[in-house]
Amino acid sequence: MKSNSVGTKLIVDGKTVGGLTSINGIDINADSIDVSDLSNTTGYKEKLPGWKDVSDLTASGFMDGEDEGQDELYTLLASGNVVDCSIVLPAKIGKTWSFKAGVIRFSTSIDVNDAVKFDMTLAVSGQPVLAATQQAQGNG
Repeated sequence: MKSNSVGTKLIVDGKTVGGLTSINGIDINADSIDVSDLSNTTGYKEKLPGWKDVSDLTASGFMDGEDEGQDELYTLLASGNVVDCSIVLPAKIGKTWSFKAGVIRFSTSIDVNDAVKFDMTLAVSGQPVLAATQQAQGNG
């Protein structure tokens, strides 16, 4: 079933990150290995998929001084720890991305006539898994 994005949660080290307005999601790509050899008479390269890589995940939102998830992002940036994370998609979709990641960027922006905002980046480590959502996850 299709759904809009309202209700999506980003959970980092067991804490739901509040105030989010966007998450760029999981982006997986694979290297291309050229396996063309001299017996190829088609004139087209033959290729195999190689190592897979997951792009950094970014998210943005409104800063909330009482949000435990936002506090956890800054704590993890300072510690350098790689932790369990997930993106829980809306209930109508019923899927969750689970992955390990470390926080590599946390910034705030302050502009006249605007709410205080934050941006963050997670470096995803290893293979993310997309599976059926098991249960309500994270606090907050």
